[in-house]
Amino acid sequence: MKTEPQNPQGLVISATETIRSFLSGASKDPHLSPELQQIAFDLTSQCNVPYKSLRALWFASQPYTRPALIQLLSGSEFVFTSPKPREKSEELKARLSRLAELAERNAYQELVKDITPKKDPEPFSSYKDQLGFGLHVVLTMFTGYLVGYAAFRALFNQSPVMNAAGGILGLVGGMLVETLLFIIRASNEDRRPTSSASELKKNQ
Repeated sequence: MKTEPQNPQGLVISATETIRSFLSGASKDPHLSPELQQIAFDLTSQCNVPYKSLRALWFASQPYTRPALIQLLSGSEFVFTSPKPREKSEELKARLSRLAELAERNAYQELVKDITPKKDPEPFSSYKDQLGFGLHVVLTMFTGYLVGYAAFRALFNQSPVMNAAGGILGLVGGMLVETLLFIIRASNEDRRPTSSASELKKNQ
């Protein structure tokens, strides 16, 4: 069987001398329509012939002017066309390029993970840390309010206005204490070294 890069669609067979002779006679056959005569003339010089067109010409020809179908197809071979390579869209190419870069970056990070100093996580970078800090602030402020409220209640003989003022003062005091603790904690995080020079030299 033969394989050629470009051939008509559908079943295609190789043109033999018998097929060319039949096509040459069909191109001049007055019993055929002008359209069929033109098709036969065009196929005469072709190396490959569509079976559908050849069959249409054979059925339209007079029985006494055409060879037997088995004789006509004798010695001919099927011709298969190779499918065209599928072209990638620009969007797909860009996506594949990004995936390749990401894979290379991940491979590099995996390669140097033992010699690269680990970065300490930022304070309150996670949702859990933020939620815990928020609850701690609320609890501190609530405690300060209760302490201030109870202190002013004992001092000012259960005056509602002064009691509320004492609670507010305690709440502000609790908020200031929590702010001071946050500043101290952040300062300690900044001062802590990420890794020592000796550890880096040892890993290298």
